[in-house]
Amino acid sequence: MANSPALFFQLSSVSVLLFLASALAQTSSKGSIDVNSSLTITDNDSPTPWLSPGQDFAFGFRKVNENTDEFLLSIWYNKIPDRTIVWFGNDGNTVSRGSRVQLTADRGLVVTDPKGKQLWNSGKISDQAQVSHALFNDTGNFQLLSSDSTKLWESFSYPTDTLLPTQIMPTGGVLYSRRNKNDFSRGRFQLRLLEDGNLVLNTREILTNFAYKAYYISGTYDPSNTTNSGYQVLFDDSGSIQILRRSGDRVVLTPNPILPTSEYYHRATLGFDGVFVQYYHPKNSTATPNWSSVWKQPENICLAIPLDLGSGACGYNSLCRLDVSGQPVCQCAPDYSLVDPDDMYSNCKPNFSLGCDDNNEQSSSKDLYELLEIKNANWPTSDYERLAPISDQDCKNSCLSDCFCAAVVYGSPSCWKKKLPLSFGRQGSTETGSYVHIKVRKGERTSHSPKDSSRKKDHGTLILVGSVLFGSSVFFNFIIIGASCLGFLGIYLKNPVKAGLAKLSGLMSSGSQSLAFHILQIELPERRFCKLSSVSITGISVVVSVTLRATKC
Repeated sequence: MANSPALFFQLSSVSVLLFLASALAQTSSKGSIDVNSSLTITDNDSPTPWLSPGQDFAFGFRKVNENTDEFLLSIWYNKIPDRTIVWFGNDGNTVSRGSRVQLTADRGLVVTDPKGKQLWNSGKISDQAQVSHALFNDTGNFQLLSSDSTKLWESFSYPTDTLLPTQIMPTGGVLYSRRNKNDFSRGRFQLRLLEDGNLVLNTREILTNFAYKAYYISGTYDPSNTTNSGYQVLFDDSGSIQILRRSGDRVVLTPNPILPTSEYYHRATLGFDGVFVQYYHPKNSTATPNWSSVWKQPENICLAIPLDLGSGACGYNSLCRLDVSGQPVCQCAPDYSLVDPDDMYSNCKPNFSLGCDDNNEQSSSKDLYELLEIKNANWPTSDYERLAPISDQDCKNSCLSDCFCAAVVYGSPSCWKKKLPLSFGRQGSTETGSYVHIKVRKGERTSHSPKDSSRKKDHGTLILVGSVLFGSSVFFNFIIIGASCLGFLGIYLKNPVKAGLAKLSGLMSSGSQSLAFHILQIELPERRFCKLSSVSITGISVVVSVTLRATKC
């Protein structure tokens, strides 16, 4: 019995903890979050998110790419396998482990990095009121409220790329597409409700936000009677998206019948491909991992974007087509590669030199270039010269001998020569019968990685490759041998090459086990070398190669 008080104390402590846990669970179930509450990304995982009362939506940090350790402050669907993100803060920028979001009285939601530096906040709260608590609704709306329940801030008023049922977008409201699947920063596409009452989709110039011509217009502007013009986009609780006119009339965008929101989740998202789509997903089924489309604008974005400024639906030097499911797909021209390998919709660059070089008489020679045919394709806005009448072969020869010409289209009796960058590329049944011939360099075909494109008169390219393996002391002996060989070769080369060889030789002879792969590229000031030297010893190779054009040996 001597231990009875201690046992009583332990049991009482457990009871108190269970009571507190129960109280916290009840608070969470009501979707209410107190001031000074916070979520921190730990070393092990992202924190347990704040949930809406029915747990349909979650608020917190999400890992957006399994290949990186980056997290996004966001709101997402919590009960479906896809866990689709519908809102994000911090301007779409990801944060690292140790970062935190905190609910404060004067600044609202505040995101800080592991050192406590502020990265983002939801905005200064009014001097007349402070945040008392947050309320997370089952509509997906995250609200900051004062002590008298006045709304001081809400996520619905600051949409990113998605609208949800019960959400309203006023005149001047805008959605921005994200850059790509894993990059949530603002992309090239916008959905805007203009001051004149029209709902429009358009591309934009990212640096200045200049809006290009719209590729969808709702037609809800009436210059003769402004009361007939639109002033709100309403996604009502039935799942219908409507434009409200000032007269009280409504223009319904969602076709009937509408699947009930009691059984289906609905969202409308401006995709990173520029297509605005209303989706639905069963609430109580995990058998359907993907969202289904209710309607979308436009049906074919490859053709919808006006032939104006910008690159079109895809990046420059790319071709747009629809796949079997009707989704836009972008593909670089032959022997061109993506500037951003992770973004299919980004610009493409040639994997070879193309252009005019006054110092190189061979730069436009037919001996250096050839034309590849692409069926049912065109870049309709890149013409700079028309030749007529002319034969098909003379048209091609004209492009091959013209250093400005990047591609050519022939339609008897006319020839259209095209220059870089190639814009508004399209391919498919709509271009049936159109054959574009694109100019590429002979013998340099690749569809994966770009090759070096710096070729200048009297300049070769020396590439030194040190390929080393982690190993025993025997390996280091071979390294010393390789370094000696390179040092010997450096005696015969000009100073710039000597410096490069010395750098690689030093790296190799240092015996560092962290050395894995080094490539040095040095331009030769004179056409002196055309020799390929190779030393290979038990899997360790030191390769010295010199690539020259029109070299005399």
